[in-house]
Amino acid sequence: MPSPIARRVPMLLLGMIALLLLAGCGEKRPPLAPPGQAGQLVGADTARGRQLIADYGCVACHTIEGIKGPVSRVGPPLDGMAMRAYVGGVLPNTPENLVQWLLDPPAIDPRTAMPDLGLSTADARDIAAYLLTLH
Repeated sequence: MPSPIARRVPMLLLGMIALLLLAGCGEKRPPLAPPGQAGQLVGADTARGRQLIADYGCVACHTIEGIKGPVSRVGPPLDGMAMRAYVGGVLPNTPENLVQWLLDPPAIDPRTAMPDLGLSTADARDIAAYLLTLH
């Protein structure tokens, strides 16, 4: 009788082959910014961004690391925002694109459920700076 490890090897090989095949499908993902650069928005205040997230009630729709609120599943959780390839599922994840998304999500994707909150550019930059600290 083969050992438990020997029985798993064929399944592991099939899984790796499937992953390799899937990696070649679909759109090519943009490269992520190097660690430490993704969250850099010159002049942005991450502490203020964290407070603004609470003030604007973002936790009514999103769960956000470091911000207390109800468990919500209306919008996606924003944990790990710095490591995501896309913002809103449509824009490459760069600090500038995250700011643009926060300023007017429906202008970028008319099908989004996220409303235009009327953020100022300064508020959007600070919120983006905080979100981009979440790894």
